[in-house]
Amino acid sequence: MTYHPKSDFMAVMMQRGYLADCTDYQALDEALSQGVVTAYIGYDATAQSLHVGHLLNIMMLRWFQKTGHKPITLMGGGTTKVGDPSFRADERPLLTPDQIDANIDGMKQVFAKYLDYGESGNGALMLNNAEWLDGLNYLEFLRDIGRHFSVNRMLSFESVKSRLDREQSLSFLEFNYMILQAYDFLELYRRYGCTLQMGGSDQWGNIVNGIDLTRRVLDEEIYGLTSPLLTTSDGRKMGKSQGGAIWLNSDMLSPYEFWQFWRNTTDADVGRFLKLYTEMPLDECDRLGALAGSEINDAKIVLANAVTTLCHGAEAAAAAEATAREVFEKGGVGDDLPTLELSAAELGDGISIVQLIVKSGLAKSGKEAKRLIAENGARIDDAPLTDAGMMLDAGALASPVKLSAGKKRHALVKLAD
Repeated sequence: MTYHPKSDFMAVMMQRGYLADCTDYQALDEALSQGVVTAYIGYDATAQSLHVGHLLNIMMLRWFQKTGHKPITLMGGGTTKVGDPSFRADERPLLTPDQIDANIDGMKQVFAKYLDYGESGNGALMLNNAEWLDGLNYLEFLRDIGRHFSVNRMLSFESVKSRLDREQSLSFLEFNYMILQAYDFLELYRRYGCTLQMGGSDQWGNIVNGIDLTRRVLDEEIYGLTSPLLTTSDGRKMGKSQGGAIWLNSDMLSPYEFWQFWRNTTDADVGRFLKLYTEMPLDECDRLGALAGSEINDAKIVLANAVTTLCHGAEAAAAAEATAREVFEKGGVGDDLPTLELSAAELGDGISIVQLIVKSGLAKSGKEAKRLIAENGARIDDAPLTDAGMMLDAGALASPVKLSAGKKRHALVKLAD
């Protein structure tokens, strides 16, 4: 039997492909159809920016608000001090409180683009779990909260079990993470009436712990909903590219490079990504995703423009598309390309082409740059680059030089004024 959701939010989750699992579909759907529900997703502050891997859940919060409900973005100022061990082979490096605060400031910039933090009835809230975790009394916490957790059960969760099965060390610090996350859910219910936690499917065990804890301590029923862990059709983890993470903050990745990431989507993923990462109508997503031959490239530009508009604004999307057309169709040099500015000191008497390829981010190492040249994958001003020993001096850089790795990755190199 196919379940037909009553609530707009659950219908969006099911129709667009956001839903992996839910602790009680029907009870949650009933609650969503009867009034405003408050839900949260937690984000640990492990980097200065969120990346494309977070975007699926940010879109879930956006749809949650668009369908009339109240989203909470919970910043992990407290839990980041411990580090989530889920499905990791090693312990996360510990960050200082100042690093954590700086990371939270960077991450906040992204949320403001997707959610309305206004004063209205369903205005989003941004909270920090340091508010209640930092002041905990250890003995009281053990007595009041720790007694509700079975170590046997905690060891059975896949996120922990996989680490132990490989005989990799799991510190007592990390083992506490799932208790703290469960306690977050309890506190958010107490303080804000929050009855739903959402997250990626790797968070299922942590979410269920919070639901169990709230039932045991307060005898209240709350819910969990997870999204699928996305991989691209060729099996890669979503959000990773050859150059590293696809950041959502423009000071860590230019809007042009962000646009390019979506423009380079594999043909088979276009329809699915339009449903997940844009707000275009479903039938239009299906129509564009079904295009074949060169027409699918037009659909990829629609995808890149729509996602970039949400993240960086319509002007940035239009500028990125214009630059791409300039670079690819006319062989020109776009204004918006990632640019490496060399100082006179860096240039010295001359700089090798291999160093420039690495410095401009087109290769991670000299070895990779040399291989790119040897395999005829590098170009300079659109001409094949065959000499790995080539040196460039101030004369050669009198006007900007365009470097390319393959057909899709480009950078400009110029002298600083």
